[in-house]
Amino acid sequence: MERMNPRSRSDAYGSRINRSHSTVLATVIPYISILIASVLPLIVIASALPIVPPLGFLMLIGWRLVRPGLLPVWAGFPLGLFDDLFSGQPLGSAALLWSLAMIAIELVETRFPWRSFAQDWFTAGLILPVYLLAAMLFSGGEPSLPMLIALVPQIVLSILLFPLVALFVAFLDRKRLTRWRKLG
Repeated sequence: MERMNPRSRSDAYGSRINRSHSTVLATVIPYISILIASVLPLIVIASALPIVPPLGFLMLIGWRLVRPGLLPVWAGFPLGLFDDLFSGQPLGSAALLWSLAMIAIELVETRFPWRSFAQDWFTAGLILPVYLLAAMLFSGGEPSLPMLIALVPQIVLSILLFPLVALFVAFLDRKRLTRWRKLG
């Protein structure tokens, strides 16, 4: 009797049964994506108004809300320190704010264990303005009315961008758990 190679099955589900994923990629992809997102705002041309959302923080919040148990609560500290190196904020401000955001999300998820996208977007919509206002205070900005009005476009853009970040995180999450084959 001839044995069939399991990888050469022609059925619709043969390639997805007993698949194995790379544990290195499954572990590293969330962190690398957050680090890359922290560096991306350097590419954008600077303007007089803060309009570019904090992409690293958005990616951190996206990973934490889309995959709740993946990042430990303490991950906000080293990732925030890396973001401080590239954002121009005082050293330690993002480390503190990212850690506090991770703790706040953990408290929300403990209090409300059910999950929905609307709850995730609402949580991000509350955390993002608080983060941006606190980052403004840490950078030495004075809380005046013109300064708060100047932050409104960045806050609105950050909140509106969260669903796209969540979709991208879900895409990366699917890719990090797929079977990685050698080329050739």
